[in-house]
Amino acid sequence: MSEDSKYSDNEAVDMHSGIMAFESKHFSQAMQLLSPIAEEGDPEAQYRVAIMYQGGLGMAKNDTQAFKWMRAAAEQGHALAQHGLGFMYMEGECAAQNAELAVEWFTRAADQGLAGSLTTLAMMYEQGRGVEKDAEKAKEYYKKAGF
Repeated sequence: MSEDSKYSDNEAVDMHSGIMAFESKHFSQAMQLLSPIAEEGDPEAQYRVAIMYQGGLGMAKNDTQAFKWMRAAAEQGHALAQHGLGFMYMEGECAAQNAELAVEWFTRAADQGLAGSLTTLAMMYEQGRGVEKDAEKAKEYYKKAGF
């Protein structure tokens, strides 16, 4: 393993191949390549594994595994996983519905500049969903999101 890389040469090839398989919608192959890397703690691999479990892509849908991997990636600061976890809590998909936790995870992703989370937070503040209704805060989030 080179000093600049967190992956061994084989892991780097597997990660790249796994992402390519995912992007090409070859989900069974992607799962086979990305699962071991997710197990080792890579947040990008964890996020993609979560998406496959959540959607039943290349396997049976598994909400428990989807939540496990989405949360693992989110806790490591993966913005898309934080947004995904927020959505799970907001919609009660793969997790018990909890608007307050949804706001917490959307806020973490929004703090990294994720436009989807900024927009979702704006709507939540506009509607008073999981937070106290706050038109000014909603306006602020919409502006940050580019509206």
